[in-house]
Amino acid sequence: MTKLDRIGRSLVNLVDIIRLLGDRGVGLKVLDQDIDTSTPGGKLLFHIMAALAEWEAAIISERTIEGLEAARERHGGTLPVRGPEITRDQVTTAEGLVRAGMSATRIAEVIGVSRAGLYRHVDVAGIREKAQAAG
Repeated sequence: MTKLDRIGRSLVNLVDIIRLLGDRGVGLKVLDQDIDTSTPGGKLLFHIMAALAEWEAAIISERTIEGLEAARERHGGTLPVRGPEITRDQVTTAEGLVRAGMSATRIAEVIGVSRAGLYRHVDVAGIREKAQAAG
């Protein structure tokens, strides 16, 4: 294995997997991080890294909660709600530009949205197909 984080979905999952492998007599070597769970030193290093990762996740969670509370305070007790990413006028303009043959990247630049946002709200492929069939 080259990276430790590739084996599990979460820290708890990773520790469980290493424990199950250890119960079966299987050690794990992480090449990029020089960890070998078949040795006492490797087990120690793995558990130290796991504890640090758990601590880091807890700190991130605390900061996220504090940030949400601060945002609520700034906005009178509720979190601000995002408005629509793209307006109906932008959709209409984008559809016309698709029919005119403009690229999706350029259309997104012109109407001021991301390319992903354009594809999320405008059936670019479907409009092009209809335009080619009609023309």
